[in-house]
Amino acid sequence: MPREPVHPSRPTACQACAGHEELKLKDEECERLSKVREQLEQELEELTASLFEEAHKMVREANMKQAASEKQLKEARGKIDMLQAEVTALKTLVITSTPASPNRELHPQLLSPTKAGPRKGHFRHKSTSSTLCPAVCPAAGHILVSDKEGREVDTTLFAEFQAWRESPTLDKTSPFLDRVYREDVGPCLDFTTQELSALVRAAVEDNTLTIEPVASQTLPAVKVAAVEYGSTSTCALSGLARACRHRIRLGDSESHYYISPSSRARITAVCNFFTYIRYIQQGLVRQDAEPMFWEVTRLRKEMSLAKLGFFPQEA
Repeated sequence: MPREPVHPSRPTACQACAGHEELKLKDEECERLSKVREQLEQELEELTASLFEEAHKMVREANMKQAASEKQLKEARGKIDMLQAEVTALKTLVITSTPASPNRELHPQLLSPTKAGPRKGHFRHKSTSSTLCPAVCPAAGHILVSDKEGREVDTTLFAEFQAWRESPTLDKTSPFLDRVYREDVGPCLDFTTQELSALVRAAVEDNTLTIEPVASQTLPAVKVAAVEYGSTSTCALSGLARACRHRIRLGDSESHYYISPSSRARITAVCNFFTYIRYIQQGLVRQDAEPMFWEVTRLRKEMSLAKLGFFPQEA
């Protein structure tokens, strides 16, 4: 009896179905893995962007902190210089207000009874050349005399100062300050660069001008952009070719201007005058009117000398 022939298509169809099923599972697995890969790539990109943003933020904060620290350092240096100048001025005041050998001609109460001269109501003029000639100040109402140093009080100037001292103010409309501005402050701060001269004068009046030594300035690793005018060999105020060892800063501005020793001396002379009259205004100077007047006169003399080009040589 013959055998029934085997149909090869039956097992082949089963294998094909199994293969299709396996391919379908593999496709699903590949699709799942692709989605996982895309998700991981997206998370990686977001993490990288976040890290870069955080790094940039940290750098910005570090730069801002460094800039603030540098600004505070400059302000501290300026305050130190100002305090040192004030200490020097106060030392000068102490020396001038407490002399080791008081002028007995200016202080009759220090004379012995036999040398004190005639009492009030019996004053007699003498014509000898050695006798001091008193002058009565019309505003103050007391006698002013010349001293042994060859100084003699100008009664008009003293009257203006005395009137200002009774109600001290920085208002330049007062006769005393108006004269000082016209005769001393204005000419002393009148530089070739007129626009900058006006800015310097305003900063001196507002007590916001800072003088910095160039040698002490260090270059930071990360520096905030600052504008500098002139150079270490050219003065920004006079325009002359001079060795500039200092520079000035006006208020909170980051701009710096290099100045020559002569320009620095002129600015310093005016600053010293304003410092002293501010001390008077604040009640820090405890002296009679006449010694205060002579100190003001000395400071005016320093401004005049600086304007004429006389200044102490720097070490």
